[in-house]
Amino acid sequence: MAGATSPSQPCIFCQIARGSTSTPLLHADDKVVAFQDIKPSAFRHYLVIPVEHIPTVRDLQRRNEDYALVSHMLNVGQTLLRRDAPQSNQYRFGFHQPPLNSVHHLHLHCLALPFIPRSHCLRLMVNLCLVHKRCKVYGLRRFLSASEIRSRISVLVT
Repeated sequence: MAGATSPSQPCIFCQIARGSTSTPLLHADDKVVAFQDIKPSAFRHYLVIPVEHIPTVRDLQRRNEDYALVSHMLNVGQTLLRRDAPQSNQYRFGFHQPPLNSVHHLHLHCLALPFIPRSHCLRLMVNLCLVHKRCKVYGLRRFLSASEIRSRISVLVT
């Protein structure tokens, strides 16, 4: 499940998970930590990451451990947003997939809408749409819902 990072390029999310940064944690347990996104794109925008380094959603496998981890990440994100944004009537939970992720450490985006309107966000959205159109040619999507990932890695019980 886990992949190694290069010693010459430490993973910022691994540092956050170990408590080696000044990033305030909204949640911490032996499996995951949660914190605010540094560039929020919604009213509330949190990231939930595993303590163990897992590079991307592509490194998740169809097994109980990975399914339990993603389910736990989703439960933590839902709990935080219900606590901090109970007035929001729409939540989104999902993962980016390579090559469209900015940090190579599995992270669940937890968003309480509405989205934040900003001019730089608009520019980013235009750029992402261009990237997204190119990626659609290759069958890639930028954002995969947490439910979709759980379906992909669920272990079939007979």
